[in-house]
Formats: sequence, structure tokens, C-alpha cells
Amino acid sequence: MSGGVRHLLSIEDLSDGELHHLVERGAKFAGGDRPPATLAGRVVGIYFRKTSTRTRTAFSSGALRLGAQIVSYGPNDLQENTGESIEDTTRVLSGMLDALVARTAGSPEEMRVMAGQERMAVVNAMSADEHPTQAISDLTTMTCHFGRLERLRVLYVGEGNNTASALALALARYPGAELHLRTPSGYGLLPEKLGVASARAARSGARIEERHTMDDLPAGVDVVYTTRWQTTGTSKPDPDWRTVFEPYRVDERLMARLPGAVFMHDLPAHRGEEVTAPVLEGASSVAFRQAENKLHSAMAVLEWCLCS
Repeated sequence: MSGGVRHLLSIEDLSDGELHHLVERGAKFAGGDRPPATLAGRVVGIYFRKTSTRTRTAFSSGALRLGAQIVSYGPNDLQENTGESIEDTTRVLSGMLDALVARTAGSPEEMRVMAGQERMAVVNAMSADEHPTQAISDLTTMTCHFGRLERLRVLYVGEGNNTASALALALARYPGAELHLRTPSGYGLLPEKLGVASARAARSGARIEERHTMDDLPAGVDVVYTTRWQTTGTSKPDPDWRTVFEPYRVDERLMARLPGAVFMHDLPAHRGEEVTAPVLEGASSVAFRQAENKLHSAMAVLEWCLCS
């Protein structure tokens, strides 16, 4: 093991230059750059308390492709389940692992506790408030498709969840970029996340806007983005919530209103709910390429965390 590790807990932990580097590095991997064995001799822990297909596979495969070995933990594998504190668990793991990729789906404070040491890099693979590695993958996909992020116009439709929060925090760093969020009333971004993203956008010359209606959509949109309505590990107290979300489905009529836009989805998708099958499978969809880019961005993140 060696020192000099970096943690990635939130997009806000990154400088503009660091975010740009991660996105550009992910795009290079996506473009065919062969992964070097920069993590040879390292051991990466993969700890997921909640279900995951793309993120868990991306970081596991990415670590292996970079030459590391991995140790995987499921939700019932660690002694946290018998009452061991997260502080003690982290203290033990940091003496054995070089990095820990963790999906807790819990509070951001818990992730900060994990990162309260300097021996083991900690990567937030999704907490309740933010999904930073998803945003890096999303921006990698946009970069690969458009060749730029500056002046890109994105329409996000659906719940203001942890994916939406991370996307807002990330796009706010790029001059001229616009993120138009259309979320149901009561299901918008956390006010603190929206406030930080808006402040960042004001400094960089980007634009972050949230409205709770599907009327008066922006024209000239480059990307239409949605996520599933039921975020992993959460439930909604309103039994009639689906009725509230119905107007926010991405269907053929919506895409026809925005000609030239590509469709993105962080997956998994529930066809017929947040998106119709013809849109998800249509010529404008880059959702499955976006999923593949989780691997490329995961390699960029692991390199950055461990190769200072």
C-alpha cells in the first residue's frame, strides 16, 4: 500500500480541472485507449449494500483491467450487521485495501466517515443525495457524442434524485452549458444541491433551471435525460405518486418536439413508465452506450484516486 490517495465522495470535492481530467480520460478509454496496468499490485474493495448492475460491474471490471485485484462484499458480509461501528470497519479495511468503492444509499455523512483516513481511497458509488460517478459517466458519454460540453443544452425529465443532483453539480462547471430540470412538484432536487449547482453555474457562465411543469420546454435541446421513477433503495410516501409522474414520461411525442436530441437514461429502465420502449430502443437513444461508458469512467476514477 502507498500514500497519496484521493477520495471521490461528491462532484463538489473536485476542482474544475480534476473534473475535466476525469471526463477526458474516460472519453479516451471509450475511444479505444488501452488501459495501462497502473493499478498492478493494488487491491480494491467493492462494497455494495444495495443492488447494482452497471456501477458494481464497471468498477470491478475496471479495477481488473487496470491490473488490480478485487475483494467484493455484499450487504450481509461485514460485521456492521452485528453492530461494529463504521469507524472501526473503516479502520480495519484501510489497513488491507488500497481503495473502497462503496454504495451505501445512506447519508453523505457516513461516506465522509469512511474517508476520514488517508490510507485507503474511498469512492462514492451512490449515496442517498448524490451519484457522482454516474455524472462522470454521463459527461463522458456527452463528450464522446458531441465532442464538447460547453454550450450543451440538456433537458432532464423526472425525479430530482441523486443522479440529477450529480448531473447538475457537474454541468454547472462548463461555460454555456444549460441544464433544464423538469421535476414533479414535491420531487425536485434537494434545495441545498440545487443551490450549490446554481451558484457554480453563475460563476462559470452555465445555467441550471428547475421547473415543476412540462409546459414551455426549451427549444434546441441536445440531450433528453430521464431516470427511473423509483430510485434504488427508496420508496415514496404518496400512494398516488405514479399519477403525479405520468406527465413526465419520455415518449415519442416528447422526442418529436425536440428533433435532433439524443436520449439518455442511467438504467435500469422500466419501459412504459419513465420511458417508452420505442424511445429507449430508438435511433436517438445512446442509453446503452452510456452504460458501457460506466466502465471507462470507472477506470478514470480509480486511476485518479490511486495514481497521484
